[in-house]
Amino acid sequence: MRRAGRPRAGRARYCAPVTVQVEILNGVTDEVVEAFGRLLPQLSGSARPVDAAAIDAINSSPAVTILLARCDSKIAGMLTLAMFPIPTGLRAWIEDVVVDQAYRGRGAGEQLTNAALRLAEAAGARTVDLTSRPSREAAGRLYERTGFQQRDSRLYRYSFD
Repeated sequence: MRRAGRPRAGRARYCAPVTVQVEILNGVTDEVVEAFGRLLPQLSGSARPVDAAAIDAINSSPAVTILLARCDSKIAGMLTLAMFPIPTGLRAWIEDVVVDQAYRGRGAGEQLTNAALRLAEAAGARTVDLTSRPSREAAGRLYERTGFQQRDSRLYRYSFD
């Protein structure tokens, strides 16, 4: 006998269809601060909490566009698109992509990524880069599905900690 609410072995969990709406963050509200507080720990265990002033400072940068995904009118995910000119052209970089665990598998990450790609292309970027930890297998599949290709490159980091 199967327990109610548990998927049968060998079958994928069914997710009810959800309409995803992507918007550019235009102003910091209590809802936005709450969403950042809920989403950032799902992205990184070492991310420090951010308050309204910190979110506003990030969002006010001319190099940064924060995209929000709404599912059922609730902020369910976010993505940061950074674009900046360098001598070789306009660089575009996707960072801090996270979808609330309750809404994963419903298309929010793909919608966010595609919206960022459209914005970068419209701004004149020739490429868009991102990094993703190998342990984030679902994220890797998402990026490949949206057309990203893994590069043969070395990533270096200098830490001030």
